Amino acid sequence: MSKIETGEAWFGAPVAALQPLDPDNAAAELRDLAETADEHGLKRLTKLAAAQSPLASFLGTVFDLSPFMRDCARRRPEALDALFDQPLDERLDAVIDRIGGLGRAEDQSESGLMAELRGLKGEAHFLIALADLAGAADAQMTVRRLSRLADSCVSAAVDFLLCDAHRAGKIALPDPANPGVGSGWIVLGMGKLGACELNFSSDIDLIVFFEPTAAAIADPLEATDLFSRLTRRLVRILQDRTEHGYVFRTDLRLRPDPGSTPLAIPVEAALHYYESRGQNWERAAMIKARPVAGDLKAGAAVLKELTPYIWRKYMDFAAIADVHSIKRQIHAHKGHGEVAVRGHNVKLGRGGIREIEFFVQTQQLIAGGRFHELRGRETVAMLGELAARGWITPEVRDAMAAQYWFLRDVEHAIQMVADEQTHNLPEDDEGLERIAHMLGFEDAEAFSATFRASLHLVEKHYAALFETAPELSRGVGNLVFTGDVDDPGTLETLHELGFSRPSDICRVIRTWHFGRYRATQSAEARERLTELTPALLETFGRTRRADEALLRFDEFLSGLPAGIQLFSLLQSNPALLDLIATIMGAAPRLAAIITRRPHVFDGLLDPGLMSELPNKAYLASRLEAFLQGADLHEEKLDRLRIFAAEQKFLIGVRLLTGAIDAVRAGKAFSDLADLSIGAALEAVKDEFALRHGHVSGGQVAILGMGKLGSRELTAGSDVDLILLYDHDPKADESDGEKGLAPSHYYARLTQRLIAAVSAPTAEGVLYELDLRLRPSGNKGPVATHIEAFRKYQREEAWTWEHMALTRARPVAGDAEFCDAVEAEVAEILDHPHDRAKVFRDAVEMRETIAQEKPARDIWDLKLIPGGQIDLEFIAQCARLTDNIEPDRWPPTSTGDGLARLTPAFCDAQTREELQAAYGLYLSLTQIIRLCLTGPFEPEDVPPGLADLLLRSTDLPELSVLEAHIKETSKRVEGHFRTLLSAG
Repeated sequence: MSKIETGEAWFGAPVAALQPLDPDNAAAELRDLAETADEHGLKRLTKLAAAQSPLASFLGTVFDLSPFMRDCARRRPEALDALFDQPLDERLDAVIDRIGGLGRAEDQSESGLMAELRGLKGEAHFLIALADLAGAADAQMTVRRLSRLADSCVSAAVDFLLCDAHRAGKIALPDPANPGVGSGWIVLGMGKLGACELNFSSDIDLIVFFEPTAAAIADPLEATDLFSRLTRRLVRILQDRTEHGYVFRTDLRLRPDPGSTPLAIPVEAALHYYESRGQNWERAAMIKARPVAGDLKAGAAVLKELTPYIWRKYMDFAAIADVHSIKRQIHAHKGHGEVAVRGHNVKLGRGGIREIEFFVQTQQLIAGGRFHELRGRETVAMLGELAARGWITPEVRDAMAAQYWFLRDVEHAIQMVADEQTHNLPEDDEGLERIAHMLGFEDAEAFSATFRASLHLVEKHYAALFETAPELSRGVGNLVFTGDVDDPGTLETLHELGFSRPSDICRVIRTWHFGRYRATQSAEARERLTELTPALLETFGRTRRADEALLRFDEFLSGLPAGIQLFSLLQSNPALLDLIATIMGAAPRLAAIITRRPHVFDGLLDPGLMSELPNKAYLASRLEAFLQGADLHEEKLDRLRIFAAEQKFLIGVRLLTGAIDAVRAGKAFSDLADLSIGAALEAVKDEFALRHGHVSGGQVAILGMGKLGSRELTAGSDVDLILLYDHDPKADESDGEKGLAPSHYYARLTQRLIAAVSAPTAEGVLYELDLRLRPSGNKGPVATHIEAFRKYQREEAWTWEHMALTRARPVAGDAEFCDAVEAEVAEILDHPHDRAKVFRDAVEMRETIAQEKPARDIWDLKLIPGGQIDLEFIAQCARLTDNIEPDRWPPTSTGDGLARLTPAFCDAQTREELQAAYGLYLSLTQIIRLCLTGPFEPEDVPPGLADLLLRSTDLPELSVLEAHIKETSKRVEGHFRTLLSAG
């Protein structure tokens, strides 16, 4: 067998033997490749694709596993054909070198540069992925190649812009053949780009400075404006989506005070900022900073100036603690329960890449001031240096390094499927199997076992760093709570632990020890609690709202019927204790639930809680088991309320701990509502029929509207419903002991359902209901006949009612009738709508909302200009005007609608920006509604909640997040005006 056939001629070694998901599809992909190659006159590639060989089989498998790779090969088969003449590593070097020279070509135009950059970057990206999947490049080589590619692209764009400014007389370059030299324009690569650890579909983080005294700058007073304009063009060149794609999404939010500073900042102003106002997270970020383009010498000089700021000579453990909290690593311990592989975030989740990076960074910040060799940018290299200096053992170094590269491989596989910037493993069987095959595993089960072991190993070492490192452990001093006089040493200890009202805390704890609660009445319970108290106080102290957290815990304790089991459990399970502290410190809504209904706590004891995805099948099986044996109507309803309260709480806990993301939480809350309302409907129908019988041919469907219909419910959402019914046209009255006319029957049935779901009882309320979206609103009947619904929607409904109907979804009722209702809704929406009228009405409605209900502040994500309402209106108007890509099912969720906007309606970049805004708003809204019962007040936000918001958005500080929200909303507002004025 020739070296071509084995792949050795292309990759330097025989290709890896990957297994396709669908062998027939892999064979079909090869046939398509042969046809494409033949159309392009690429005879060698045609022959290869048509033959049987390990290389051909590998290519078919890759295209079966990765739609992205398949599409790359179809668009540019020349990229594969070139490998017959030049091995991949040489071809890749040539492509990247060619990119580097694009910006210095004398006849280069901006549009020409953008087209060439996108074409060559696309080829390089494809080749890097191909080598990775073939086993010819390990994760370390892949991240370096991706980083080198990004460096080259940024340099080409910067060189072009400098030459263009030079030709326009804006600057005078000392050496136009080397534009960056002496230009004063400093482009620093941050994060994974700075560390040469870029992932496959990564953004690139840049900070841009300029030196006003540089030789190239004619007028220092105009330099800020000049370099800010150049930086804006740089971002456009790199990230704007054109018919050729994009180069790299570019992020400038790590610059000093991004909400109020220009895109390019004078060096002196930047140095002054870092020295006077720089945050600890910015110190940590600067560890990875590297000049990547422009004036490299000036960039190195800036970083040298910043050395004393980044690397302090004296260990500052308060600063390390601050970095720890800001980096959102809330749980420095073994996580609660198992890990769900499906949907797990490889980057930010438990035991993920971020924990390894932070494991290294924390120790660098502690010791880098004294040991220069600990100042490196690369994670694994620094693990080696930490071991060499005795900070960690060689065993920990080897384990963390191996897991780091394994997790980076997993991250690359996830992103290579569709070139999407995601770090979440798929939730479905096929998706997980796909990732397993891309990584060379036999099946998803084998991959899942290895993946779980990896996460637990990382988690164990990460936890040990904070649990056992003497530098980070303060120990607990005096803790004496006997008698009725405060012990001075205890007050001092409590103050050191983070309590601002130590005397009040002493009084609370004495209450526990005096046995005044049922949970502390027995001597054994008090003994266990005494042993647990130091750990409790330390844990609550870490919440940075220690007093509030402990007082909420006290309220929880006061309602418990018994305490021995809880105290024993918390003693043996530090993860559970930390979880309770997080709830008490960051999530007042959840704390209130656990306080009012202590029984929901029982669900936390399930060891499989975090490893099970709360999908509809899982929740349905739990509900069925919970309702077994409940025969009486009121007992069924009470059990439903208990079940729903517990499951809402447990879904919230999963979101709180990062076990599920905001999208999955929205689906889980909605699935729970579907099941609970469906069970309530069945219970009410059965009970109602006992007296009133049945209507001949009677059928009922509950149409979920709003966030229920779109499966985007939050922990605090009301539920919007419309109840529709149908019956035999000849039916005059129900057949029960007390017969009712059909309209009266269904109106009374609906009123019973409303009472069952929303009336307050000892077990609380199942859901707050809103029926105002029914035809004629509050003036109309509570139950609507399907014919009346059909007639109203077709003849009388306003535009806003059809917009609301785009989110409608049958959630409960008789299956056949639900299908008929779904078809009817689709038919109404598919009926031709006047595009101009729809857009005009939507714009007018948005203006009315803005006038009548203006946003409180930037955190009012629903109402801010460019907020959630704008996104919802765009998706709804697109649905009504046939601007959604066809699929088997029309989308009801805003996110799905935005993802399927047609090219005729908006370009790919606009669609991507709208989707990104949707993801941002959804993540923030889910967490805020989970944790708070009122509005978000940034000046008074619980620090634990701030950490959660930052973790979910992967941003370092609330001010950066605020700047990001402002930037995002401004962009969405612009898109709203552009898209809906097109009518």
